[in-house]
Amino acid sequence: MTPAQANPAVVIETSAGAIKAELWAGKAPQTVANFLDYVDRTFYDGLVFHRVIAGFMIQGGGFTPDMEQKPAGKPIRNEAAAELANARGTLAMARTSQIHSATSQFFINLVDNDFLDHADDSPRGFGYCAFGKVVEGMDVVDAIGKVKTARSGHFDDVPVQAVLIKTIRRAE
Repeated sequence: MTPAQANPAVVIETSAGAIKAELWAGKAPQTVANFLDYVDRTFYDGLVFHRVIAGFMIQGGGFTPDMEQKPAGKPIRNEAAAELANARGTLAMARTSQIHSATSQFFINLVDNDFLDHADDSPRGFGYCAFGKVVEGMDVVDAIGKVKTARSGHFDDVPVQAVLIKTIRRAE
């Protein structure tokens, strides 16, 4: 396998600019395959970064600009592992309190969030699967991380002005 095949990349075109990320297919194969399936089906087109917490992360991949949740597929197995750290610039799968509940939503870490790393197999210690890293456009991620947020319905930390995910496509 060539490096390009082993580590596919995607370009996330947002209303704030472009972000390019390399995905770790060799380290989190099911997670990367799941993410790329959503990408290939254009699932993310027109969704928003719906949760932005300065100094923590930006989250998207599940809601429209009107904060309507888009129906996602079946949950995947959480591939969180000690070597897949939630470091600054990494992409990770969002999930509920259930360990194996991730579907389409992902987040990009604005800082090193080691408390999200895999520590053990308990519900509290299992962690969040980091599956890639921003290789271009971290300035865009940081800018999104600084947008003004407010409460919207029963959601906290929602950007006052929507940050649109125009498209996510495999990089050429």
